[in-house]
Amino acid sequence: MRCLMMMLLMTHSAAAGDWPSWRGLGRNGVVDEPSDWSDGRWTLSDEAWRAEVGEGSSSPVVVGDRLFAFGWRDGQDVLTCLHADTGERLWEQSTPAPRYGRHARGDEGLYAGPCSTPEFDPETGLIHTLSLDGDLIARDVQQAGRIRWRRNLYDDFDAPVRPKVGRSAHRDYGYTSSPLVLSNWLIVEVGAPEGNLMAFDKRTGERVWASRDASSAGHNGGPVPMLVDGVQCVAVHNFAGLLVVRTDDGHVGETVAAVPWVTDFANNIATAAVFQNNVVATSSYNQHRMARFRVTLAGGAETIWDIPQASKVCSPVIVDGHVYWAWNEVACVDFETGAVRWQGGQTGDAGSLIATNDQRLILWSGRGRLSLLDQAGRSPDELRILAERDVFQQADAWPHVVLSNGRLYCKDRTGAIVCIRQPR
Repeated sequence: MRCLMMMLLMTHSAAAGDWPSWRGLGRNGVVDEPSDWSDGRWTLSDEAWRAEVGEGSSSPVVVGDRLFAFGWRDGQDVLTCLHADTGERLWEQSTPAPRYGRHARGDEGLYAGPCSTPEFDPETGLIHTLSLDGDLIARDVQQAGRIRWRRNLYDDFDAPVRPKVGRSAHRDYGYTSSPLVLSNWLIVEVGAPEGNLMAFDKRTGERVWASRDASSAGHNGGPVPMLVDGVQCVAVHNFAGLLVVRTDDGHVGETVAAVPWVTDFANNIATAAVFQNNVVATSSYNQHRMARFRVTLAGGAETIWDIPQASKVCSPVIVDGHVYWAWNEVACVDFETGAVRWQGGQTGDAGSLIATNDQRLILWSGRGRLSLLDQAGRSPDELRILAERDVFQQADAWPHVVLSNGRLYCKDRTGAIVCIRQPR
């Protein structure tokens, strides 16, 4: 029976309710699922199950009835497969790994263990992980996580320590960026002299191409696919700024746009948010800004607006003509103009958002608070918090919240993960 279930998972296409990637199916924090706010209350169950999956700020991914979580424990990086509905531990696979990357500089009290979220490929049944110390590994979920291929980005490409920025203290958190499956490639922000972005054959690990831009890696959540004038491209907010590269035949790795944007501590953390041929980028510290760029093949990146608003960790969510994020408070701006619609509440540094299909926002923030808010389509002039629930009280909620097939998954950086069901 176990083999049959794994075969079903292997052939499972990326369904609407799955969460196979960083920030979900569309890599944008937007889901085609309801919030389950009904008759004036948030109809969530009590805690369905709780598990420990190892230290780290990596977010879980969910495919069908399998949840995969990547963490660190006792000198090992551990990939854990749980039953998504019951929390049953189905298998674990581990590899020796340091708690921090080899070039680690500063803030060791704020993070440890993997920060990169696994990437599941439904075509091959492979799940790809990237450790802080550069171990890029593809595992076969049909064979309980057996390694199909592996390589180390530091060893293979001589990626240097990140440069020190201005007068800020030197920071290097290792590899934090989540890999991206695009067509037959696994695209990774390597930040090496041979290229910032590299594409590997997702089945074999062989390098296929590298971006012409060779900027250092940022501390961001990962590259994002986007179409520019009908051409498949990839955007990433790396150490040097916003980079958009082509991936089409004859032009792979060519730079479409490179917008300078260097942040103190090398902390371009929030993932670039893509909508059609637009990118919204943000960071705090010396930059403390958010900007929307329209990207074209002929003109590169045109600034549409640039406002003194910022998100530090939370990746912006673009939905229904608005941009949302959470850092110290929750904020909403008009996508077209950048005008602030509303802001308020208290979230702390940690925060992530999911936009549901009933015009609501699920917020995971602070040290483990889960909240439900109205989007601007329901509350255009003010922040409206519908419900709140404290899930944890022990550590920062750096990992982004996940909603998949009617189940919410909340994780903190110590490796505690909780499942809360929605009634269906």
